[in-house]
Amino acid sequence: MFRKMTEDNVLTDGGLSDEAQAVIDKIDSENVDFLRLQFTDILGTVKNVSIPASQAEKAFTEGIYFDGSSIDGFVRIQESDMRLEPDPSTFAILPWRKKENSAAARLICDVFNTSTGEPFIGDPRGVLKRAIERADDMGYEINAAPEPEFFLFEEDEGGRATTVTNDAGGYFDLAPKDLASDVRRDIIYGLESMGFDIEASHHEVAEGQHEINFTYDDALSTADNVATFRSVVRAIAAEHDLHATFMPKPIARVNGSGMHTHISLFKDGENAFHDGADEFDLSETAKQFTAGILEHAPAVTAVANPTVNSYKRLVPGYEAPVYIAWSDRNRSALIRKPAARTPAASRIEARFPDPSCNPYLALAALIHAGLDGIERGLDCPNPVRENIYEFDEEKREEYGIETLPKDLGAAVDALEEDEVIQNALGEHVFEKFVQAKRSEFQDYLVSVSEWELDRYLETF
Repeated sequence: MFRKMTEDNVLTDGGLSDEAQAVIDKIDSENVDFLRLQFTDILGTVKNVSIPASQAEKAFTEGIYFDGSSIDGFVRIQESDMRLEPDPSTFAILPWRKKENSAAARLICDVFNTSTGEPFIGDPRGVLKRAIERADDMGYEINAAPEPEFFLFEEDEGGRATTVTNDAGGYFDLAPKDLASDVRRDIIYGLESMGFDIEASHHEVAEGQHEINFTYDDALSTADNVATFRSVVRAIAAEHDLHATFMPKPIARVNGSGMHTHISLFKDGENAFHDGADEFDLSETAKQFTAGILEHAPAVTAVANPTVNSYKRLVPGYEAPVYIAWSDRNRSALIRKPAARTPAASRIEARFPDPSCNPYLALAALIHAGLDGIERGLDCPNPVRENIYEFDEEKREEYGIETLPKDLGAAVDALEEDEVIQNALGEHVFEKFVQAKRSEFQDYLVSVSEWELDRYLETF
């Protein structure tokens, strides 16, 4: 559930909340000497400001100021002064920075305007908070659980990333084919030390591809966890002289990396998505939420699949969803209804997001799309239980199945036509995001690839 002020957050006489004071005490007991104050830019890149641990109290009571004009999509230079306010509930020791007598820790921050004292409308974490507030106003709590996939590549003699995988494993393989099992183990130990509850880890389908699943949480904590997860994976992989990448499709003609995202709504402590009398164990609320995501999927794709490379993954034949449909059985549909052992586990799985997205913006877009379906009482189409990849165009038309945008340019076009997802992002983030993605796509269109040189240079 969205974190609200509780008695634990009431300011003490010294100006610190009880929760912040607990962090100060932890800093002292764990010999933390540096703090990383973390946030993300609009594109999802994790940023941080490092401060000595001695400045922790000041960070909690006054905030830490920084130049917002240097951050992609934030503000112009004449509006540059911004303030970070750390969320004490996000305190965690960084497992790869522990030393014998000292350690470094991380706090995730909200971004504020110094001129108004209000939350910065361009802060992606704030965008997600507004989505959670909308759900809260409708009486819902949001749970989410992502499944971010990644590749591990060897580094060259200069320490730069290659696309040479360090194993020849396949789906669920064990050593000796899966040579990265030790790396995954160290990543899991690191994540658990930071408070993650790991459910499972395994080798994925492609050589060098892996997945580590952590349990569901409230939407804000989930987005925080995804940002943290990517940092931990990269840092610990580097300790093994490997490069971890969340690029959606780093190797041609093999499966890309997705970030399947499980979502459910709770109301009054009960799963609002469950209905045991329904054929699929899904309530009308769940079906309306699903219908909302399906209707807004083209625009959501721009946010959930935000790079040119994302659309190299979203092609038929590589287990990535392309067709706008849902199913309770197969994985060729955009949304799947996974089997659930208990009513509390009833949920839907959006299979199209990839791990290059900004998790705060992607979750916000999915939430607003689903809530729009509930508010408008949208009818959910029938599930498609056949393999849609095997459908020809005529059969897809018969079933009324549309396809996702074929490239980033088309996805941004869809975003510019969808007011619901625009409002989900807010005017500032929407404008800056579209500006950045239009520029990225234009750069892509005028670039010349190795494939083109190999195919055409000596032929014409």
